[in-house]
Amino acid sequence: MSTQTNGREETITLGGGCFWCLEAVYDEMRGVTDVVSGYSGGHVANPTYREVCGETTGHAEVVQVKFNPDVISLKELLSVFFTIHDPTTLNRQGADVGTQYRSVIFTHTEAQQETAVSLIEELNAANIWDNPIVTEVVPFEKFYAAEAYHQNYYVNNPGQGYCRVVVAPKVAKFRQRFNHLQK
Repeated sequence: MSTQTNGREETITLGGGCFWCLEAVYDEMRGVTDVVSGYSGGHVANPTYREVCGETTGHAEVVQVKFNPDVISLKELLSVFFTIHDPTTLNRQGADVGTQYRSVIFTHTEAQQETAVSLIEELNAANIWDNPIVTEVVPFEKFYAAEAYHQNYYVNNPGQGYCRVVVAPKVAKFRQRFNHLQK
């Protein structure tokens, strides 16, 4: 079954810790047509994973998500984003620490910017977390796809320790809480 109904497509770029976690979840969402792990938000062209982990590039680990807005709304995509990572910790997700793990939404349009800011205000007002959301919302500039071995990492390496301990619980949380949004 195709997830597109009329060929419309939008792109949003999201960073919320390790890109393997985000990619694994968004790959399972209806209306999502493509998910690519990569790097964005820095000043170095064509960075490598090692360079990004060295925190010298300014890039965050991100996923670039293409989706059909007639099937899945941006607000639904972002609601999942705010559920599968901790948007209240600056430059860290669990044991993953560094600016490359920052919580960030790179918006591709003014409408996406408005939706993201509005949702953050709504979530902060709901007092879901003990601390305020620190997620950056900034205009998208450039995306660099990560090395091939990072693409579809969870699907290709389900027995790997990080996948079992960190990625799998996030996928399970998505499946339980957002089963209505699964493909």
